[in-house]
Amino acid sequence: MKEEAVITASWPKSRLQRFSFGKLLASAKASLISCAWMFAGFALLLAGWGLVSGLSQDALPGPIKTLAVLWQLVSHPFYDNGPNDKGVGIQMASSLLRVFIGFGLGSLVAIPMGLLIGASTTCKKLFYPIVQLLRPVSPLAWFPIGLAVFKHAGEATIFVIFITSLWPTLINTAFGVASLPDDHRNVARAFAFSKSRYLRRILIPFALPHILTGLRLSIGVAWLVIVAGEMLSGGIGIGFFVWDSWNALSLERVMSAILLIGIVGLLLDRGFDLVAKRFSYS
Repeated sequence: MKEEAVITASWPKSRLQRFSFGKLLASAKASLISCAWMFAGFALLLAGWGLVSGLSQDALPGPIKTLAVLWQLVSHPFYDNGPNDKGVGIQMASSLLRVFIGFGLGSLVAIPMGLLIGASTTCKKLFYPIVQLLRPVSPLAWFPIGLAVFKHAGEATIFVIFITSLWPTLINTAFGVASLPDDHRNVARAFAFSKSRYLRRILIPFALPHILTGLRLSIGVAWLVIVAGEMLSGGIGIGFFVWDSWNALSLERVMSAILLIGIVGLLLDRGFDLVAKRFSYS
């Protein structure tokens, strides 16, 4: 009894109050139900895919053939037999590197620009019409511009990702800053905050959830654009892999690449969603 009392006393009281077997059981049950719905959705997808494949008389490869090819691809993802014969892991890593470079450069420009546009009416009047003009331009329309400036297809692809990933982060950041309540500004005035302290202690913390939402949308756009960009640029990357597989008349490899692109895009989105939830104030 004395030992139990010592163990119980060594537990922080707040942890004992928070722990609840009922809540743990309810959470596990909710997770199982969520997984069941997810698997049911995938089963419907596979059934629909198989039906379309059967109706097209195997013009579209079915799930079984595609998954067999996908297994071959992921079993040896990093082989390198020359410029036009590399494993899907190398192709995917090359695409991800381009996406992160273009997305990172775009974020370095979009966040300060969004802060300026959201905080200053003059900057909004000056820059927002430019944003509205350039934002609807198709990503691939920027590729010839990048090629003309950088003289290299790889850099041109990064330029396309840089341009297209700017807008979601910029617009969300500007919206977050512009929606700062007057009470927050009054507090900064009352305590005579300097501009840098106002930026660090009030403006950026308040706008952070909006900034993270913009970054999440931007990484999705960047991953969407990379496939089309690499189809044009060639060389290496998952987009080039799709195009090369099509030229080799291997629709199974094309469908496998589409599945891998979807999985990586989902992982990127979930990763940013977790970060956004970490900084959510709700």
